[in-house]
Amino acid sequence: MIKKIPVAQIRVGMYVSDVNAGWMDHPFLRNSLLLEDQEQVLKIRRAGIREVFIDTAKGLDVDDVPTAQEAARSSQQDLERMAEAPENKAPPPRTSLAEELAKAKGAFNEGARLVRSVMDNARLGRQIEMESVKLAVEKITNSVIRNSNAMFTLRRLQQRDDYTYQHSVGVCAMLAAFAKAMEMDLATIHQVALGGLLHDIGYVRIHAEILAKPGKLTDEEYLHVKSHVVQGSDILHQTAGIPQLAFDIMEHHHERFDGSGYPRGLKGEEISQVGRMAAIVDVYDAITTDRVYHRGVNPGEAMRKLFDWSKYHFDPALFQIFVKSIGIYPVGTLVRLESERLGVVVEQREKNLLQPLVRVIYDAKRQYYLPPQDVDLSRPFGHGGGDRIVTHESPLKWGIDVNRFLS
Repeated sequence: MIKKIPVAQIRVGMYVSDVNAGWMDHPFLRNSLLLEDQEQVLKIRRAGIREVFIDTAKGLDVDDVPTAQEAARSSQQDLERMAEAPENKAPPPRTSLAEELAKAKGAFNEGARLVRSVMDNARLGRQIEMESVKLAVEKITNSVIRNSNAMFTLRRLQQRDDYTYQHSVGVCAMLAAFAKAMEMDLATIHQVALGGLLHDIGYVRIHAEILAKPGKLTDEEYLHVKSHVVQGSDILHQTAGIPQLAFDIMEHHHERFDGSGYPRGLKGEEISQVGRMAAIVDVYDAITTDRVYHRGVNPGEAMRKLFDWSKYHFDPALFQIFVKSIGIYPVGTLVRLESERLGVVVEQREKNLLQPLVRVIYDAKRQYYLPPQDVDLSRPFGHGGGDRIVTHESPLKWGIDVNRFLS
């Protein structure tokens, strides 16, 4: 049985099935491990992790704590209640998803190529060509403003090759959507998105053999990887034309609201507002993406995890706005409907985050694929809708390649 327990209750002999943190927020190569000595216990506590999942079939048990399913159900209900808060104003008009996809694809690919070029130049000690960077950021931002679903769809379709470059574009796009939801002006949105595009540039000074290491990192190697924040700040300080908001994102995106982050261990509002925003976005994009050392989680599951972490690591008020910018069930989430069909979320409905546009693809009861059909859950029966999301599902459990149904 999988249970969720506070870290105060972990002890040697337990099997941690999930350390319940993003990769860069814990010192272990993998998310699961048998606690064989007190030093491992202390490492988890020192990492600022508040709750972990244990497998009682593989290690010691503990009484009077919820199972993973019970904890997940409670969190999901709280998350959905949060999303039900009514909007007082009509959403602004936007271009259709089909119309925006082609423009978004060009902007996304140009952004990824540019990040690669910027990092190559930084590695060689060359200056960053800020005019090209700002132009690419404007294209990404403008696409997000017209219809953010297109850019989010493309991020889901990217493979894990060139992760750093595509992650940078993903964070750029999501920060633009986040800033838009915060009702920032266009010039500020561009500066925030610029910070997102450049936030990981410090990785060019991290030893390549450590980043590609297949085994467990030593404490020294882990500290070296975390130094990418100060290394990136140094690179940006040598570059003319970088706005302060971009510096804040670079320097604060690994700080945590409870003070458990790095490099400075800032707490609460000691962290800049855009830094607190970037922390949420960076973790969301990282945990939903396949990497060599882990499979990305379903976007709907990622939102539930971030909701739990927002009790400690993230600004809860900002997290609520982030949810409104990408949805309770973000693009690419596999969901189970009340009709016992499975579908992939392909577009948000801004007036109701619990009623997105879903591409129905599978009969879960009879276990066979259906001809893809788009169902707008905000509409009644007979008008292209008439169903309801029950929960999100694991694509791995069903053997479904979600990306096949997004393009």
